[in-house]
Formats: sequence, structure tokens, C-alpha cells
Amino acid sequence: MPTQRQLFLQHVAQTSDAPLAIEVDHASGVFLYDSSGKKYIDLISGIGVSALGHCHPAIVKAIQEQTAKYAHTMVYGEYIQSPQVQLATILTDLLPEKLNSVYFTNSGAEATEGAMKLAKRYTGRTEIISCYNSYHGSTQGALSLLGDEYFKSKFRPLLPDTRQIRYGHPEDISLITNRTAAVFMEPVQAEAGVIVPDAAYLQAVRQRCNETGTLLVLDEIQTGCGRTGTLFRFQAAGITPDILLVGKAFGGGLPLAAFVSDIQIMQVLQQHPVLGHITTFGGNAVCCAAGLASLQEIESKKLYLEVDRKSRLFLTLLQHPAIKKINHCGLIMALYLDNFDNLRKVIAECLENGLITDWFLFANNCMRIAPPLIISDDEIQLACQIILRALDKVYQQ
Repeated sequence: MPTQRQLFLQHVAQTSDAPLAIEVDHASGVFLYDSSGKKYIDLISGIGVSALGHCHPAIVKAIQEQTAKYAHTMVYGEYIQSPQVQLATILTDLLPEKLNSVYFTNSGAEATEGAMKLAKRYTGRTEIISCYNSYHGSTQGALSLLGDEYFKSKFRPLLPDTRQIRYGHPEDISLITNRTAAVFMEPVQAEAGVIVPDAAYLQAVRQRCNETGTLLVLDEIQTGCGRTGTLFRFQAAGITPDILLVGKAFGGGLPLAAFVSDIQIMQVLQQHPVLGHITTFGGNAVCCAAGLASLQEIESKKLYLEVDRKSRLFLTLLQHPAIKKINHCGLIMALYLDNFDNLRKVIAECLENGLITDWFLFANNCMRIAPPLIISDDEIQLACQIILRALDKVYQQ
């Protein structure tokens, strides 16, 4: 009889020729356990998703209770569903006044797609600007905004009238004009290696969008829900987007994302055409119940207020000659090594010793650190010990 590994390789589509192939049996807190009982620290939170770790009691309870009531009905159109309404209400209560209307989707990429349509429909314009080394998803529209040609070239032609500007370069802001429907931007460029811009730069982009009637879309899919030390990163920059994208941790471990805007903007999806944007599963009741429990836990316990302290503990402990620098914004960190080959060896050594980490799409010499927000000081110390030993072995210190 074939093993689970054999069946995985035969029947589950892979997107690389060397999958990690950890056979996950169960998970709890910051740890994953494989079928042999081996324990791994999940230092990347399933790529930023598991902000409260795995199997958080409040999320498990919310899922169980909602599943016992109903799992799915028609999501958009006619039905009022309590988990959806409650989550939208709590989210908008935590946001600036003009971010008051929520459109739920299944994933961050779908939130990007919906926001692109909304911006074009509202402004009557077609040009959309994003940044080099940006990541907004992998569907064809989102891929058109992605700022790295390596990942785009084999899928062309993509959407017309899209262009990139250099992130953090004030001289490129003038390329935003009255032809531009929207500027899509990350308040921290994650996949580029955690690039943190000056607040003045984001404020200048906001001002230029105001001057040209362009919608500013901030992608907080990876930086939102407390990861950077505030509930959303744009709050630290002192600006408000016209459209906010949320996802990953927003769903509490289930597939859920959203684009959020002012109801006056969102209403254009109601007419000409009617059903201007629709979804089968976006806002699913079970997903919204999980997202609601997660957001309530993060906000009620103000978990983001501990993020900077935990980040500093990582920085204090991760001292090694092989680390060239560490870019960070709260609990999303990039450890810069000399090259991808050595990083890959370090990652493999960490995995062998019970720690899961990764690299970044556009910075493959950087180790990704983005643990659950609930990670304890002892768990941080253990994780750093494993990383330092791996660096010692690979670099033979």
C-alpha cells in the first residue's frame, strides 16, 4: 500500500521540485508535530497566518459552535449571517471612519482582484501602479501588479495599463497622474526582504493620490492583525488608505480576506452592472467565526503591544558573523546572509533540528522570521539557539 508521502507526490500538485514534505499530524501553539512525533517550532506561522498559533482554544470553540449551526449558505445577496456582520462591524470599529464597508473574499489575492475592479469602476480610469519587488498575490490580475519579472514572464500577456515604480523613491511619486486609478502599495515590503519606508514617503504618496484623484490601496495582508506592533501598519505612518486589503492572519487559520473601503466607494459595485463583484465562499460563516474570534483575541489582549519587545529579544539573541544585517518591523524579520545556497543549507539544518523557517520571494538570501504573536520568551530563546547552531555548522564557526 502506498505511503502518505508517495500519495502526496503522486496526487497533490507541487510548485517546486523539492517540497519539504513534513507529514503534519497535529499542531498546538507555536509547534507542529509530524507523524513520527517530532516537534517543530513554526517560526513562519504558515506564512503569516497563524498569529495566535495553532489550535487556539477560542478559535477552535468558535469554529465548532458555528459548524454545528451551519457551514455555508449563499454568501452575498440576500442573507444576513451573524458571524459576517459581527466581524465586519468589529473590524470597521477598529479602523478610521472612512474604512466602513467590508467585502469578504477567500484569499488575499482575491482581495487584490476585487480592489482592482473597485478602483477602476469608481474612478473610471484604467492605469494601476504598483512597486518593484511588491507581492499582491498570484492570480493573473494580482500577478500583473507583482514587481518581479522572474515570476511574471512565463505568464504574459497580463493586464494592460499596469506599471511599477520604485518603492521608497520620492522622485517616482510624480508618475502617479490623473490617469491613475489606484496605487497598490505595501506599508512594509515583505517579500523584498522587509523593507520599511520612512513615514514621510508614505505620506507623500498619500498626498499625491489626493492631488490626482487616485485611490491609495494599502496591502496589509501580511502586515496586518498586529504583526508590526500596531493593529495595522498604516496607523504608524499616520495615513489612511482609500482601500485596505487584509488577509492571512485575518482568518484565524481559515481562508478569509477582505478589501475595505468607504461605503460611497463600495456602492459602485451594485449597479452598471449589478453584481459588480461576486463570490461563492468569501465571507463563509465558519471562516468569519474563526476570524472574529482571532481579531477579538488580538485586540482584547492587545497582543501587538508585546510585539516590539519580542522583536528586540530576537535581535539581541541573533548575533552571528554570518548575519550581515536584520531588517525588521515588529515580528516580521529578514536575516540577511551572503547567498541563497548557504541560506538553503541553514534552513535545512534548522528543519533537521526542529525549526521551520523559509526565505523571501524577492530576497532569497534572507531567512524569514514571522512567528505567532503568542510566542513566549523561552520559545524565542530556543528558536534562536537552533538558528545559531545551524549557522555555526554551515559556516563552520
